[in-house]
Amino acid sequence: MELKGRVAVVTGGAKRVGKAVALGLAGRGAAVAITYNTSAADARSTVKELKALGVDAAAFRTDLSKNADVKKLMDSVWKTFGRLDVLVNSAANFFEAPYERLTERDWNLAMDTNAKGPFLCSWHASHLMRRNRGGKIINFADWAGIKPYKNYLPYCISKAAVIALTKALAKELAPGIQVNAIAPGPILPPDDMDKAERVRVASRVPLKRWGSAQDIVNTVLFLIEGTDYMTGSTVFVDGGRMIT
Repeated sequence: MELKGRVAVVTGGAKRVGKAVALGLAGRGAAVAITYNTSAADARSTVKELKALGVDAAAFRTDLSKNADVKKLMDSVWKTFGRLDVLVNSAANFFEAPYERLTERDWNLAMDTNAKGPFLCSWHASHLMRRNRGGKIINFADWAGIKPYKNYLPYCISKAAVIALTKALAKELAPGIQVNAIAPGPILPPDDMDKAERVRVASRVPLKRWGSAQDIVNTVLFLIEGTDYMTGSTVFVDGGRMIT
């Protein structure tokens, strides 16, 4: 699929990796809608950057865990842009939840944003894509959805659900809509991570370094423009972390 003249939705596209993806799609000529929840100022700034690339852009405040909000989002995208070709489900939360202090709220926070959100967005987006006779959906999983690590149980389970969701959606929506996932490893360390911890994480990666947002952007662009013969796949962009 050539991105020029297409319309894409990037959830969580106001900052960090989601923003990089949105800018990458715009750079290829796609109009881009981004979603945000609390990052209104970041969203406004990102929309300005997107429009500076010569494409249409808009931001929509959306609670991705609520069906009514997601339906309103997709209706607004259709009204604003007149079509939908690409959905990138990048919005996610990530927080430590030690097992002995784990609560039902922790579980719900992870599952609602990381698993239910991509399902609802894909469900509503697929109906719009079928009007155009096809589209691409890309979900953000995580290598920890296959090899979970301690103290992040809700997060790891939610990302495992994304991998299963990707496979199930690929079957349901074939052949017109291809659905794939990207499972990042250490990409863009959290702002509050100290230098020693960043070094420790990198030491566990076979490539001995953190990945960049551009590594993810490149993979998104490949799944959209580089091939039309992949669906139900999860691409690991993790510097080899899965094999350690």
